[in-house]
Amino acid sequence: MSAPAPRALAGVRVLDLTRVLAGPWCTQVLADLGADVIKVERPGTGDDTRGWGPPFLRDASGDETGESAYFLCANRNKRSLTVDMSTPEGQDIIRRLAQQSDVLVENFKVGDMARHGLDAAALRALNPRLVYCSITGFGQDGPYAQRAGYDFAVQGLGGLMSLTGEADGEPQKVGVAVSDLFTGMYATVAILAALRHRDATGEGQVIDMALLDAQVAMLANLGSHTLVGGEPPPRQGNAHANIVPYQVFAVADGHVIVAVGNDRQFVRLCELLDLGSLAQDARFTNNAARVRHRDALIPVLQDAFRARGRNAWLASLEAAGIPCGPVNDLDDVFADPQVLARGMVVETPHPLASAVPLVGSPLKLSATPVEPPRAPPLLGQHTDGVLREAGFSDSEIAALRASGAI
Repeated sequence: MSAPAPRALAGVRVLDLTRVLAGPWCTQVLADLGADVIKVERPGTGDDTRGWGPPFLRDASGDETGESAYFLCANRNKRSLTVDMSTPEGQDIIRRLAQQSDVLVENFKVGDMARHGLDAAALRALNPRLVYCSITGFGQDGPYAQRAGYDFAVQGLGGLMSLTGEADGEPQKVGVAVSDLFTGMYATVAILAALRHRDATGEGQVIDMALLDAQVAMLANLGSHTLVGGEPPPRQGNAHANIVPYQVFAVADGHVIVAVGNDRQFVRLCELLDLGSLAQDARFTNNAARVRHRDALIPVLQDAFRARGRNAWLASLEAAGIPCGPVNDLDDVFADPQVLARGMVVETPHPLASAVPLVGSPLKLSATPVEPPRAPPLLGQHTDGVLREAGFSDSEIAALRASGAI
């Protein structure tokens, strides 16, 4: 039997004091890469998302297990330890674990950790090698620092909703919590950079991540559009602010995405639609002209697209080398042969069910593959084991349980 493949973060211990999405998303990536992630949760209730359902995982009899789909999406490959950090005993547990950890990630409001004596300064005094990452809505300073941060509000405040939705409709949030998810990914990058620095110098550091910062950063070309062009772009629905035609078109039986990236592709599209004269029209011969005259061009293209169904158009567009794609619902996504071939749907055993289906990791590393998925933990599933590893005796653990600290 061959030895298990090495993991990139094997030997790295992460103390995860986060809940909901941005923090757990970050620590799940670290867990996938092989870190030992200890998820610290409140006794009795745990991570808020454990109750965010339905849907809930069902057991072999079809009964709900109480494990929400939301919680399952962001907590694989972790161990769960329950600690009441409001108690002196619970605070002592966190201090002892922090001394044995490489990374601590928390997403409490600014000042909450300091009130418990568990802020970066206090814990790094005990363990100077510790990488301490705080994730908040607005960061540790600035006029909004004391505000609670939520993805929905940050999508609005950070401008994303002004760019999302139909041109003549109301602003829309993105369907998934992208401010949370991007903050989690940026936090992961920052932690990996800090570990690299720690390995080179022996010193940890403090990372200050904010949802609003990440949201503003991910405005990308549209942020630059505003700064360089002097005015914000309007909502375009499914169209692109700077490329035409680059949008969704209605067809006889649904919708297709057409993403024309250059003038040669536009000529081929016009030929495919039997609209060859459009490619010679001075209003449409290059992308800049098409952007300026989109209101004249798009209705003509849309009328032509209504003539055939989705599959017929996709086959023709692909054959012509014109970037395109379907608009799938999530049932279609998880049945797609490419998604399945890439291992993006996985199943793993679960203590309360025969198996739990999970979305796979997108990280594909040749020498250090990601951790095979282990089910997200039950609340407090690993409390005794983690504490024994940290040096607590059975009698100490019993006393902590009796006091309500765990």
